Amino acid sequence: MNRFMLLPVTVLTVITASAQSTTGLPAIPAEAQKVARSVRPEAIEAHMRYLADDKLEGRKPGTKGFELAAQYVEKQFKQLGFLPAGQKGTYRQAVPLRRAQVREEASSMVFIQDGKEQPLTYGKNFILTPNFGQAISDVSAPVVFVGFGVSAPELGYDDYKGIDVSGKIVACFNGAPATFPSNQRAYTGSTKAEVAASRGAVGLITFSLPTDVRARIESNSPRNRQPIYRWTDTKGQAQRTFPQLKVIASLGDSTARSIFTGASKAFEEARKAANQSQPQAFPLTISVRAHTHTDLSDGLVGENLVGLLPGSDPKLKDEYVVYVSHLDHLGITKPVKGASTPGVDAPGDSINNGAHDNASGVAINLETARLFSSLPKAPRRSILFVAVTGEEMGLLGSDYFASNPTVPKDKIVANLCLDMPFFFHPLLDIVPYGSEHSSMKGAVDAAAQFVGVTIAKDPIPEQAVFMRSDHFSFVRQGIPAIYIKSGSTTGDDRDGTKLNLDWRATVYHTPKDDMNQPFDWTAAARHVQLQFLIGYLTAQNTDRPVWNQNDFFGTKFSASTATKLK
Repeated sequence: MNRFMLLPVTVLTVITASAQSTTGLPAIPAEAQKVARSVRPEAIEAHMRYLADDKLEGRKPGTKGFELAAQYVEKQFKQLGFLPAGQKGTYRQAVPLRRAQVREEASSMVFIQDGKEQPLTYGKNFILTPNFGQAISDVSAPVVFVGFGVSAPELGYDDYKGIDVSGKIVACFNGAPATFPSNQRAYTGSTKAEVAASRGAVGLITFSLPTDVRARIESNSPRNRQPIYRWTDTKGQAQRTFPQLKVIASLGDSTARSIFTGASKAFEEARKAANQSQPQAFPLTISVRAHTHTDLSDGLVGENLVGLLPGSDPKLKDEYVVYVSHLDHLGITKPVKGASTPGVDAPGDSINNGAHDNASGVAINLETARLFSSLPKAPRRSILFVAVTGEEMGLLGSDYFASNPTVPKDKIVANLCLDMPFFFHPLLDIVPYGSEHSSMKGAVDAAAQFVGVTIAKDPIPEQAVFMRSDHFSFVRQGIPAIYIKSGSTTGDDRDGTKLNLDWRATVYHTPKDDMNQPFDWTAAARHVQLQFLIGYLTAQNTDRPVWNQNDFFGTKFSASTATKLK
């Protein structure tokens, strides 16, 4: 049998589609069913093989390899009849970026207690985050411990309640209370700087719980000492930065323990309270003097690629369903050792091909775009496909587009993201991140039933997946978003969760992520069907998606919009 045949999917869709009208799920018209079945696994593989080829040198923004990838995506848009929807009548949207890196030898941190100064060693005791607001940043202030540094009254938790941190440096554990739902936990754990700045703090110091070995600077020192990038607005201001925080530092484990000396609570007491999800805040007996020297540079301009399929409804065509996948990867880095065998790069390979991360997502979305172009009539709403830059730098391209879209922001009704969907085994279940937050769940459930996959819970909540890809840039703008990854069911004796975690531990962000991996192309094709059908049903529905009532993210990012659209 041809390895690309989808007979099981085709048979199943015939059965399930007829049942949808009796389950309360959106009906899938015959023409959409026919187009969904026309998916071509070989096209997905061809797209991936080009985008992950060595000649593209890992697709790092600003390089010849990224430009080759961009030209390839443009060519596909043109061939499919998608119109240019970037800037100045092109498929391109420029994303201005600022680079910042701490000059370590010129930076310092000192603990002061009882009049005695204790200088710290960079890379061992502490690591600083660059300051995008100014090249030279100095601060000297007392330190206040604020638990996890989380303020979430809507979740019944607030470490800042009853304490004034204005003019002080706050210190806190990484992460967020374990009692929070996983997506909310991921979000609140990522907003410490924003919360500290809003409370008037002048600095932020973070450190890991003893059990969170992955977050320690000892484990992440090389990565944490790399340059950081942010996009800049029309006034040249770097975004998602908090220049009022004159120091942002991470401490090593033993150094973190020492700051509790003489405090009203010992480190162990604070740790136990954190493990029990108890809010806490109290002053420490130390002050910190910090000097951060940041080398700042502009000039790097990333580019998003934007293609448009105009809608067919006279009114709804002015609204948009946006597909996004990141085109960039890490480029060329230090060589890695490995035998020249399938699944392992040749000795000394230094090209991060990014086959799974994320040539796969771009390839699947390109095939999804082809399905849309194959419809006898375009969907009622317009469809945008955006291949974004700078995801590996911190979701920069998608955040720029979602903040500065090339179409009216209030007309973007939904986002579908694809990034490392994980098709190393048959696709039997999926984890649709975000579906529990909005009315898009109906389209997700209908598409899953048609394709013949079940809905599973997040098998790796500790990975904070909901925060780690480009869909979240749209969530920040109040736009409901869906991000689908494979579940853990493999159909054999393999453990899908273990496969995923092992891949992340050994292949993720290394030159081993190339086309020699055992991809399941039928599973990839099912991802196309899901992407197509969810977006199609969303584009056809007279009602635009809305956040669920009192949803955490809907309330935080889009309260007024959610109320208006219900």
